[in-house]
Amino acid sequence: MTDDAYADLADDVAAATLSVSGVAALHGGEFGEIATYLPGRKVLGVRIDAERCDVHISARYPSDVNGVARGVHASVSPLVPVPVSVTVEDVIAGDTGEHS
Repeated sequence: MTDDAYADLADDVAAATLSVSGVAALHGGEFGEIATYLPGRKVLGVRIDAERCDVHISARYPSDVNGVARGVHASVSPLVPVPVSVTVEDVIAGDTGEHS
């Protein structure tokens, strides 16, 4: 696969992931190691190679974390020709409407 193909695919996976209800953000892992590295940039939270696609996310609280992960998997799997693994790295509280 060419760099351009990986770039398009990584961008498509990121967009599909962020469109899933309950996903707060893509997550780069503890050290930012989960990324697709491209010339001049990287797509944080998405790592694609010839054998697998790893997607790491922060889920929004409150949400069904397992359901969010299943939603990401269902959204991303049709886009890539390799197995997809989804990891929820963090849970981020949404705006409750209360401000101090």
